[in-house]
Amino acid sequence: MPRPVKYRRVENLPEYTYFIPAGRRKCEVEDIIIKVEELEAMRLKDIEGLKQEECAEKMHVSRQTFQNIIDSARKKIATAIIEGKAINITGGNYTRNVCQFKCIDCGNIYEIKYEEDRNMCPKCGSTNVMCGRKNNFCHKVCNRYIEKR
Repeated sequence: MPRPVKYRRVENLPEYTYFIPAGRRKCEVEDIIIKVEELEAMRLKDIEGLKQEECAEKMHVSRQTFQNIIDSARKKIATAIIEGKAINITGGNYTRNVCQFKCIDCGNIYEIKYEEDRNMCPKCGSTNVMCGRKNNFCHKVCNRYIEKR
């Protein structure tokens, strides 16, 4: 039995998720699906210019896994460009690098990175906040729990 796939950390979700060659209609082209973690790997390596080890660390995967992810992404992008296919960015095995919170006092909904250790509302300064998952608020995969102090 194979091991289950680990969730990869993704910091940025794409604003635009569908690209089609100019002069073609959506119904005329085949889609190539790029996973969100594949796009994140390309962003870290090709745009941010990080070393492979740094990229792997940011995504919480091994260097070999990172190399497999980015190789897959680059092959898909090259195929789409050469064969005139549409690119659809969707799906994958990833988790965002943030957790969502809600301030009980002012109602402000905000996100913080996993690494940050704050449980204070950035709007009003209250520490009366709740983690989204613990209170069925955000319905995201989150390992972070904040208790009231």
